[in-house]
Amino acid sequence: MTTPRILGLDLSITATGYALPDGQTGTFKGPWKGDWRLVAIRTAVAGHADAIDLAVIEDLPTHAKAAGITGMVHGAVRTVLMEHGVPYALVTPATLKAYATGKGNADKTAMAIAALKRAGREFGDDNQCDAWWLRAAGLDWYGHAEVDMPKAQRDRLDKVDWPQLGAEVAA
Repeated sequence: MTTPRILGLDLSITATGYALPDGQTGTFKGPWKGDWRLVAIRTAVAGHADAIDLAVIEDLPTHAKAAGITGMVHGAVRTVLMEHGVPYALVTPATLKAYATGKGNADKTAMAIAALKRAGREFGDDNQCDAWWLRAAGLDWYGHAEVDMPKAQRDRLDKVDWPQLGAEVAA
């Protein structure tokens, strides 16, 4: 069985963090304004859709002010993933933070420190860090962990509705 090719996405209308299947991270920004940003983000994700087995996306916060705008980004990205037959998993912010740090209310600094401690990774911004942790969670769930995590933190991934992957990439 091969390692699943997982794309981690921390979606935002202004700065979408991503972690590519090879571990490279970045933040998608651009000069686009308004709804054209949706098209640009959708196009960027579409450019990777044929080369991934799964996208792991940070879910919308339940009561966030920006949930409406971020929801539009989610809709654009989920649509392109569905059009390309790419399954995706949604990880709530609290679950992601608990997986990475052991605390569901961890702040951005704690997430960055956990990545530095566990993997020796530093990122240009918190969007990249979250995307990297999303990818790491997906790899861990499917039996290809890149970092050693305590069992209690790994158990947090049980809260996610993980899709079944094809036999050639399953754990």
